[in-house]
Amino acid sequence: MQRAPNAIQFTTLGTDELVRLYAYPARLESPWIRVNFVASIDGAVTVEGRSGALGGAADHTVFTILRDLADVIVVGAGTARAENYGGARTDVRRRIRLHQHGLGGARDGSPPPVAVVSAGAALDPAGRLFTDTTRPPLVITTAAAAADRKRLLADAGAEVVEAGDTTVTAADLRAALADRGLLRVLCEGGPSLFGELVSAGGADELCLTLSPLLVGGTAGRIAVSPNALPTPMALRTLLVDDDGTLLTRWERAGTRG
Repeated sequence: MQRAPNAIQFTTLGTDELVRLYAYPARLESPWIRVNFVASIDGAVTVEGRSGALGGAADHTVFTILRDLADVIVVGAGTARAENYGGARTDVRRRIRLHQHGLGGARDGSPPPVAVVSAGAALDPAGRLFTDTTRPPLVITTAAAAADRKRLLADAGAEVVEAGDTTVTAADLRAALADRGLLRVLCEGGPSLFGELVSAGGADELCLTLSPLLVGGTAGRIAVSPNALPTPMALRTLLVDDDGTLLTRWERAGTRG
């Protein structure tokens, strides 16, 4: 039986130690899809439709490190609209240093692009994804999406990728990212996209922050899909902040020793 790691006090860790704890596997040959979510201890994924109210200082620190490590940030169209996504803002020096050590980042320190999964290419070309970014976004869509929508998004600067006929499956997403050499994948939701990954066995890792709040209400869970696929996971990291926030990192059982 595999033993769970001992809890580590978050405040005792520096940035370099956090980078080591959250580093992607070495020598990746295919995309490693890491999913990041924050939820309340009663399972709410949002407060009044937004996730921002759930995350505290520790969650924000890890959030920025996960983005610094990633080659690409993937998000579903619904979450991009609800959270008013713009381009990623990352630490230039850290991204350069990570690249020099083979841990991700970028040679020039540039942030990872945001890739939005939208079967219908249903995005606003005047939105922040296109106007408030230093990297053009990727729009991962389908052949069936309206040609005029795809043309408008391309004209706004996006790289529009037709990754499926009528839907974008987990395999389609993985292939599109692999074709572009984007192997360190950070998926920031939403629940439908994560649910597709779960039901297809496509999620390699989950970073889940548990906020010390009871929310109630009608907020949904972090993964929703028509089909269930129970997937054994191994707890790799457990951090505890002074306010009771728990930061956990889980991998599919058997993926690493």
